Amino acid sequence: MGSPDIRRATTVADLTAVEHLFDHPVRPEWAERFLTSAGHHLLLARAEGAGGPVGFVSGVETVHPDKGAEMFLYELAVAEPYRRRGIGRALVERLAAVARERGCHGMWVAVDTGNDAALAAYRSAGGKGEGTCAVVAWDLG
Repeated sequence: MGSPDIRRATTVADLTAVEHLFDHPVRPEWAERFLTSAGHHLLLARAEGAGGPVGFVSGVETVHPDKGAEMFLYELAVAEPYRRRGIGRALVERLAAVARERGCHGMWVAVDTGNDAALAAYRSAGGKGEGTCAVVAWDLG
């Protein structure tokens, strides 16, 4: 398999084309808000012979007065039949290139320690573990 074709999502239709890879159905109003929010990026991967996108990565630029700009890798997904073919790595590398172009000094992701597939993709794209991390969440809805 050759390198995947990776392009930025620009329309709600682009996002609904990868809905099967999201955790929940795409809501058009949220998709539109994502697409029009500065610093939000979603890249789609297409593989030769596939009918549509087979993977995506999303990232959000974060800026802090004493830390500068970083890219938060929000989510990475590759359809099961296309895993372990370098698509996840290619998506992460492309998001890192976007981050560099946008002036980010780093990129980071939170990942479950047992998610071996994600950890392998991130490490193969040059990411390095920084120890353990606890995730604390608030349900505001």
